[in-house]
Amino acid sequence: MNGLDPILHQPTRLTVLAFLSGCQEAEFSVVRDYCQVSDSVLSKTASGLEAAGYLRARKGYVGKRPRTWLAATQQGRTALSEHLAALQHLAAAAEAAGSASDAGTGGGGGAEGADG
Repeated sequence: MNGLDPILHQPTRLTVLAFLSGCQEAEFSVVRDYCQVSDSVLSKTASGLEAAGYLRARKGYVGKRPRTWLAATQQGRTALSEHLAALQHLAAAAEAAGSASDAGTGGGGGAEGADG
């Protein structure tokens, strides 16, 4: 579909991967708080991204407390970059089509003289 990645079409997956693309890795709670989602939503989202090969989860401990760190894979970073490029292309094409449409109809769109 025009280069758009169906995995990244869902807003939470897109937000998680975009956030992770800006860092080496981030603790689960930091990603959760940034994305403003619950633990269960982030867990499900991370699992889906991991299954797609876009995310890597690493488990460990800080003292005696278990922690999970999330990181975007190179495949995930590439997919995000291509998805964003496709979105930009889509927006540019829509803008061009709108401009061409305005030129063909006189550019007014019916809003001129409405302040009256």
